[in-house]
Amino acid sequence: MCALDIRPAIGTERLILRGPVAADAPLIAELANDLGVAGMTTTIPHPYSQADAEDHLARVARLNPRAGAEFAIEHRTFGLIGMLGFREEEPRRPQLGYWLGRPFWGRGYATEAVRAALDWARGDWRRGAVWAGHFAENRASGQVLVKAGFLYTGDLERKPCAARGGRTMATRMMVWLA
Repeated sequence: MCALDIRPAIGTERLILRGPVAADAPLIAELANDLGVAGMTTTIPHPYSQADAEDHLARVARLNPRAGAEFAIEHRTFGLIGMLGFREEEPRRPQLGYWLGRPFWGRGYATEAVRAALDWARGDWRRGAVWAGHFAENRASGQVLVKAGFLYTGDLERKPCAARGGRTMATRMMVWLA
């Protein structure tokens, strides 16, 4: 049996979602080392250094492609603008997470990236549902997910935020059905 390679390049009108590479570490560190970015994720600490980005990319390289996928979000003109990933902490229950650097907020890039990634998840990765959550205070992320086709489940969970010292945040849960 051959190994499954899930590092495709997914193209949209303005973006390319591709497997991240070691050379992305400096820009990932620069964009993610912003409390406004890291503070809206569960896993990105603050401050965030190039060593943190390199460690993250090394973990991504070891991902089991049946249980997770990570994409660098690259703008066709501006280069790398953020990251997007799927993780299955429970079998067949992939969770979506994403972030964009602050200069790229409010331009529709997150929605465009999430939609393209969901098309990939439905087709190539063969997932019929994807779960996601957003901190209740982050309404913009909720709008991205709604525009991409997610529905609120009605569940409110407490999720830790590494950038805020592990403090748990009210998180509104959502699901997307293929």
